[in-house]
Amino acid sequence: MSTKRRLSRIFAPDGKAVIVALDHGLIDGPCEGFEEPAAVIRQVVAGGADAILTSYGIARRFEDELSGVGLILRGDGAATNLGTPSDGSASTLFFTVEDALRVGADALVVTALPGSDKEESTLTNLARMTREAHAWGMPVLGEMVPGGFDSGPEMRGTEAVAIAARLGAELGADFIKAPYTENYEQVTKNTWAPVVILGGSKGTERDTLSNIADAIAAGAAGVAIGRNVFQCEDPRAMTSAIVAVVHGGATADEAVELLPSA
Repeated sequence: MSTKRRLSRIFAPDGKAVIVALDHGLIDGPCEGFEEPAAVIRQVVAGGADAILTSYGIARRFEDELSGVGLILRGDGAATNLGTPSDGSASTLFFTVEDALRVGADALVVTALPGSDKEESTLTNLARMTREAHAWGMPVLGEMVPGGFDSGPEMRGTEAVAIAARLGAELGADFIKAPYTENYEQVTKNTWAPVVILGGSKGTERDTLSNIADAIAAGAAGVAIGRNVFQCEDPRAMTSAIVAVVHGGATADEAVELLPSA
């Protein structure tokens, strides 16, 4: 199967994608809202998600629940919440392209941390995985997090995010996952690969939907978010609200009306 064909299982015909990230168990274990993976998967699939980003173990165990959506396999891993502070945001390749093919994945995701003390090793991981994946026609999602996940505001500005996103494209990633920031058109217009925004820490549903709407207006190709879906009161409804913004052109105010608390 070609890279283009696999990408068509993640991105809808309008060129956009609602990806729900369900890989948090790799670091947090049974975190709040994600204690029962099967139930969460069923809810977000019912809500209209295009794809789910998750771990190898979940991809194998919950094959039936995942059968109706695109599948993005997490190829790397980092220190867990049981690790020592010195572990930082180090990232190691855990799985191969063959592993991804074995579970029927449509893409692999690897995190890179430009601007951090792990810059060289994580960029090397992304380049290596991209080279190997493309030999099999497997797309790669480059999760580009400038400075690392605990970086300060200077690494969340427009310039830093734009550089990080472009680096991912330069290394061959087929699509990019990057933080949302102001003036996001500077990120999207200078990166030829489609850019989807990551969610980060749990915020309010209205703020999340507002950021998504602003990102889409600035040229983003969708979202790849987790906690801001599965930690909501109704993950299915929140997924539907995000779909309404990404694919339906709804405003944040219109999308909020789809939530039970509206």
